[in-house]
Order: sequence, then C-alpha cells, then structure tokens
Amino acid sequence: QVQLVESGGGLVQAGGSLRLSCAASGRTFSRYVMGWFRQAPGKEREFVAAITGSSDTTDYIDSVKGRFTISRDNAKNAMYLQMNSLKPEDTAVYYCAARQGSTVELVYLPDYWGKGTLVTVSS
Repeated sequence: QVQLVESGGGLVQAGGSLRLSCAASGRTFSRYVMGWFRQAPGKEREFVAAITGSSDTTDYIDSVKGRFTISRDNAKNAMYLQMNSLKPEDTAVYYCAARQGSTVELVYLPDYWGKGTLVTVSS
C-alpha cells in the first residue's frame, strides 16, 4: 500500500509559479512510477506529467511542456511539480498518482491516488 499526500497548491496570478509536492509512504518508493493529474471544474481528470523511479524518463502533456517540470527525491519519498508561467486554464485540483513498475506509461492507469491540492490561477 502507498499513501500519497499532496501540498503546495494555492492562488497565484497568471504568469506566476507554484511548486507542488507529493509525500509518499512506504519503503519502496523508488519502485513506483509517479505522476500528476489534474481535474478542472466541469472537466474530466487528465494526465499532466509522469516520472520513472530512476528519474531517467519523464512525460508531459503538450499544454505544459516547457512550463512544468516533474522531479522526485527517492531519499525523501517525495515527488514535485514545478509550475511556471501559469495560465488561468491551469486552474484545477492536482492529484499525485503512483503505480509500481519501471515504464512511465504505467502511471496513466494508477493504482494509488492522493486526495488532491487546489491550484487557482487568476487572470
């Protein structure tokens, strides 16, 4: 079992930055592919970014490429999402997700979810 807890959300003006964190329980964090998803009001949850256990592979949706950076620190059981040049359309609840395995695509269908953290970008 893996428990995930997100933090770092808040209100920011367009063009600003936020850094989300995801704290994970357990002693085998490095064995999990980790990801970030988001759900905007009235929309379905969508994949945002993913990272393999060794950090050798990352993946992003096109709309955040060049603005968002996913990273992890296995020694701290933590994953991060640095979000720069934020836009109002980035407003959503952001969820941390995990699935055991070594290929980044596995996290498209996670086994574990956090409860989310709200990011609001004002225009």
